[in-house]
Amino acid sequence: MLGILNVTPDSFSDGGLHDTVDAAVAHARELVAAGADMVDVGGESTRPGAERVPVAVEQDRVLPVVAELVAEGIPVSIDTMNATTAERAVGLGAVLVNDVSGGLADPDMAKVVADTGTGFVVMHWRGHSDHMQREAVYTDVVEEVRRAVEMRVAELIVLGVRQEQVVIDPGLGFAKQGVQNWQVLAGYERFASIGLPVLVAASRKRFLDGVGSPAGAPPAERDLATAAISLLAAERGAWGVRVHDPAPTRAVLDVRDAWRAARS
Repeated sequence: MLGILNVTPDSFSDGGLHDTVDAAVAHARELVAAGADMVDVGGESTRPGAERVPVAVEQDRVLPVVAELVAEGIPVSIDTMNATTAERAVGLGAVLVNDVSGGLADPDMAKVVADTGTGFVVMHWRGHSDHMQREAVYTDVVEEVRRAVEMRVAELIVLGVRQEQVVIDPGLGFAKQGVQNWQVLAGYERFASIGLPVLVAASRKRFLDGVGSPAGAPPAERDLATAAISLLAAERGAWGVRVHDPAPTRAVLDVRDAWRAARS
């Protein structure tokens, strides 16, 4: 389970809460204590409508946090679309690069991943946040997203990334509207059939509004729905889930494990 650490002023759920090094490190400790296996550190919001930030700003936000967490022995993923940020974070000890563009936003990303040998989350992506929702036009969303992810992985392998480095992410909320996200989740097996580990990143996203909580409630009210998706994903063999609050997900997974253990 990846715990989300947004070191940003404008992320949709918790922007500004952890945008200093001390606050970010403290929250990372809380994420691990609540059950996160890894902390996913990001310094650029990718919520719908968000604008890009300069690479130097992103690095000023995230690199000191990465260094602190690695020094404490906390496994770190770097959430970035910028190759230089990924390279520097991996140099500090990050063990995973989580790129929502799947390496499409920065042509140097594939080389960095190939050269460092780090794990690489390849997400389905159709464009940057300021216009991505205009790209949410599909005839068959599951098949088109699956085909695009499979093709992108093939391109990365040609560029030197090894298949065993890759985790795929169907990109819930990115260039997908409302029911399209549910269709992607319902089509999970089609993504698993690619034969690579799958990351499910549904946490607190807009399509959960009104599911298990009142419509229009704050994003944190979506944590129970997030935990339910985490359980369903785990039951289907997902490699991992990415969540803002690990505690509800850890609780439902512990219940599943206890149930299974009683049958053995």
